[in-house]
Amino acid sequence: MTDIVDHAPAPTRAPLVGRAAECLVLEAFTNKVRAGLSEALVLAGAPGIGKTRLLDHIADTTDDLLVLRTSGIESESPLGFAALHRLVRPFLDRRERLPEPQKAALGAAFGLVAGPAPDRFLVGLATLSLFAELAGERPLVCLIDDAQWLDRESREALTFVARRLHAEGVGMLFAVRELASDSALFEGLPGHILAGLPGPAARELLARTAQRFLNDDVARTLTEQTDGNPLALMTLVSSLTTEQLGGTAALPEPLPIGSRLAACFLERIEALGKRTRDLLLLASISPIRDEALLWRAAALLGLSEDDADPAVEAGVLVRGNGFAFSHPLIRSAVHAAAHPGGLRRAHQAISAACDPDHDPDLRAWHLAAATAGADEAVARDLENAAQRARARGGYAAEAVLLARAAELTPAVSRRDERRLVAAQVYLMCGDPQSAQRLLRESHPDSRVPAIRGRARWLEAAIETYFCRFEDQPALLLAAAAELDPGDGDLAWLMLSQALSAAMLSREDTVGTTLAEVARATLDVFEGRAASSAHDLCIVALATRISEGYAAAVPRWRTALAALRDGELGEQGMPLAVFAHFASDELWDDNARLTLFARLRNFDRDNGALVGLRVVLECQATDALRAGRREEAASYLTESHELLTVIGLPEENYMQRLELLVWSGAEAQARALAASVEGADFPSRAMQAAVAARGMIVLELSLGNYRAALERARCLYDDDVPGHSNLVLADMVEAGVRAQETALAALALARLDAQARASGTPWALGSLARAQALLANDDTAAALYREAIDRLGQTTVVVDLARTHLLYGEWLRRRKQRLEARVQLRLAYDMFCAARAPLFAERARAELAATGERVHRRTLAPDPQLTPQETQIVALAAEGATNTEIAARLYISTSTVEYHLTKIFRKLSVTSRRQLRTTLGSGD
Repeated sequence: MTDIVDHAPAPTRAPLVGRAAECLVLEAFTNKVRAGLSEALVLAGAPGIGKTRLLDHIADTTDDLLVLRTSGIESESPLGFAALHRLVRPFLDRRERLPEPQKAALGAAFGLVAGPAPDRFLVGLATLSLFAELAGERPLVCLIDDAQWLDRESREALTFVARRLHAEGVGMLFAVRELASDSALFEGLPGHILAGLPGPAARELLARTAQRFLNDDVARTLTEQTDGNPLALMTLVSSLTTEQLGGTAALPEPLPIGSRLAACFLERIEALGKRTRDLLLLASISPIRDEALLWRAAALLGLSEDDADPAVEAGVLVRGNGFAFSHPLIRSAVHAAAHPGGLRRAHQAISAACDPDHDPDLRAWHLAAATAGADEAVARDLENAAQRARARGGYAAEAVLLARAAELTPAVSRRDERRLVAAQVYLMCGDPQSAQRLLRESHPDSRVPAIRGRARWLEAAIETYFCRFEDQPALLLAAAAELDPGDGDLAWLMLSQALSAAMLSREDTVGTTLAEVARATLDVFEGRAASSAHDLCIVALATRISEGYAAAVPRWRTALAALRDGELGEQGMPLAVFAHFASDELWDDNARLTLFARLRNFDRDNGALVGLRVVLECQATDALRAGRREEAASYLTESHELLTVIGLPEENYMQRLELLVWSGAEAQARALAASVEGADFPSRAMQAAVAARGMIVLELSLGNYRAALERARCLYDDDVPGHSNLVLADMVEAGVRAQETALAALALARLDAQARASGTPWALGSLARAQALLANDDTAAALYREAIDRLGQTTVVVDLARTHLLYGEWLRRRKQRLEARVQLRLAYDMFCAARAPLFAERARAELAATGERVHRRTLAPDPQLTPQETQIVALAAEGATNTEIAARLYISTSTVEYHLTKIFRKLSVTSRRQLRTTLGSGD
C-alpha cells in the first residue's frame, strides 16, 4: 500500500548528522513545490549512504504538504504497474475526472476496465493529470525509495511524469542505488550524488551510536575504511567491543564493510531463532506493506507475530504501521542468503495465501518461484498472467512472465515458441539484450520452419533496434524462402520488414539490393489480400521500386484512401512515413494535410509517440511549404521534446534543415548537412536524401546553380521515392541557369511522365514552370501563367512565390520591366510574409534591376516566447481549451495555465480573442 504521510505525528528519529548541504537541497526542492511550481530530483548513492534517511527527513518536515511514499521491492519487479498501483490506489476515485483517453489508459493498466492495452505514455500522462489534480488541493511530494527495484512500467510512468512537470505544485524525489546500465530511465532529471559523511560528522555519528568512550584514532580508521557510510558506521559500532572502540584492543581484519556489510547483518540474523529467521525470509519476498498477505502466509508455515519480536529487539525489524525492515539492505541480504529450499517454501506459502481471484498474477509468479523443475501447468498459469499483463500494457512484465514460463516448459518445441514470443516482447519494451539472450537459448535449427523463420525474423528485428539495417534484408529474404506455403503471414511480415530496412540502408544494403527485396515482396503479396493501410503502403512502395513510377500511382492512391478512411494501427515503420511517401510521390498536398491531421489525432489518442514525432516533422514541412515558419518551428519543437519523452537521442536531427534553409541560416544549414556526408550511422542514405533536398533549395536561393545541380543530379540518379520527384523542377532550374541544358532536359522528361501520371495541381504546376524554363519566347509566358494558376490551387505557397520570381526574372531579361515588377513585387512580398530572407533578397535584387527602388525589409522579429510558449499560444489561438492543449503537449493543465499567464503578459493581451487578433490569421 502507499504511505500517505499526512498530519500523523512523525516518529521520533535522531537528528540528521553531517547533511546540512543535502538539507538545503531538499529545502529548496520542497519550497519550490510550496510555491506552486514543480521539481524532480534523483538521489543516488551506495547502499547505506543515507538516501532513505533523507526521505524520512522530508516526510518528517513537510506537514503542510501531501506526501505520498512508496518503494521498490525485488520480488515485485516482474509485475507490471504494481508500484504505480500501490502509489495511486488511494486516489483512484479521481480517475473519473481525467480526460477519457487517460481515464481508460489508467483503468486498463490496473485491470479495472476491459479494453485494448494502453500505451505507456498515456498511462504516464494520466498519472501526471492525477498528481496535478491532487496538487490543486494541496501541494504534493512523491517519495520513491529503492527506485532501481520498481517494475519497469511503473518506473517509466513515474519518470515520464517527472520530465513533464512544471507548474503543478508536484515534487518527485527518487532514491536509487548507484546508477546502473538502465540509468537512462533517469537521464535528464536533476540529480544529487550522495557521498559519505565527512570526518567530524562521521565521528559525531559514531559517538552518538556508541554511547561509550570512542578513541579518536579508532573513529578516524572507521571513517576512512567506510568512506563515511552511515549505515556501515552504525553497524560497526554495534558489532565492536568496548575495548575495540576505546583503542585498547585491535580492530578486526578486515572490517565488515562493503560487500561484507551484508554478512554482518546476516550474523546478527543468524543469532535469531529459526522461526524468526523463517518469518524474515517470508517478509523479504512478500509484497511490500501487504500485512494481511504476510500473516496469512506466515500462518501456513505455523508462524505468528510473536516470532517477529526477537527481530525487533535486534534492530532488524522496526514497528510502525505493522513491521518493516530497519533498512532495505537487510531485506536484500536476507533474500540473497536464503537457502534455495527455504526460499521455495516461502514462495509456496505466499502463493497459497494469495486470493486466486484478486491476485492471480502474484499467485502465479510466486508459484513459479516455488517450482524447481519443469511443470507445464505452472507454465500455463504464467502464460495466462502474461496475457493479462499485455492487456494492461505491461509489456516488460509480460516478457518476464513468458521467459519464466519457457524455463518451466517440458516440451522443447513449445519451450522455444515461448522463448521467441518472450524475446519479441522484450524487444517491444526496449530490452534487446534480454531478447538476444532468449534467442541464443532457443534452437534456431528447429525442424519446424515457422519456429526457425520466426527466430530469423527476431534476429533481424534486434538488428533494427540497434539501427543496423544493412544486413537485415538478405537475412530476412533467406528466412522467408525457407518457410512453408502455409506460413504466408510470417513471410509477409519478414518481407515488409526487409523492404523497410532496405529503404533505410539503400545502397549500403549487404547481400542483396533494394530492387531484389521489392520484387520478392511483390511475389509474396500475389494472391494475398492487403488487409491494412500498412500493407497497402508496402505494396505501393515495392511496386514503385520494382516496376516504376507509373505502375505505382494507382497503388499509392489506394494506400492514400486507406490511410484517409480505413482503420489505422501503428506497426513497424510509422504510418506517417508511408503517408509522406504516398502524398509526396503523387504531389498531393491536400491529401497530405488531411492524412497528417488524422494520424496526429490517432497517434495522440493512442499514445503512439514514435509515430506522432514523425507526423509533427511532416507537418513542419507542410507549414514551411505554406510559408508559415513560426508554425513549422513549433511543430519541430514539439517533435524534439518527444525525443526526450520517449528516451531517443537526437542524432543529426535532419528535419531542422529545411527550417534553417528557409530562415536563411546558411552556415548552420551547411554544417548540419555536412554531418551526414561521409558519416557512418544508421539510415545515412535516407538522411542524405533529406539533406540534399534542403541544400538544393539553399543553393538556388543563393544563386549557386551548379552546386544545386550537382546535388539534384545525385537524387535524380538514386530516384528515392518521396524525394527525387520533388527536386525534378529544381534540377531543371539549376540546369538551365548553369547552362547544362542536356541535364535540364533529362529532368524535364522524367518530370513530364511523372506529373502527368499524378495529375495533381502541384505536379502539373511544377511541370509547367519547368517547361517554361526550357521553352522559347513564344510559349514561355503562357507556361509561367499556367504554373501560377495551378500552384495557386495548392497550399505550397513557396513554390508559387518561386514561380512569380522566375517569371519576373524572365520578363526582366526581355526588357518587360513593368510586367516584371508586378511578378517580382508579388514574389518579394510573399517571401517576406514567409520570412524567407534569402529568396526575398534575390527578389529584391531583381526588382532593383528593373529600376525600382526597394529598401531591404526588416522582417518582423518573432515574439519573445519560449518554444513551449509558442506551441501553447498557437493552439490557444486556434481555440483549443487548456485541457486539449495539455493532452496534445503531454503536460498538465496547470502548466498550460502558467504559460498562458506569461504569454498574455508578454504580448500585452488579456483574452484569447485578443490573442488571435494579435497573432493574426497567418500565424
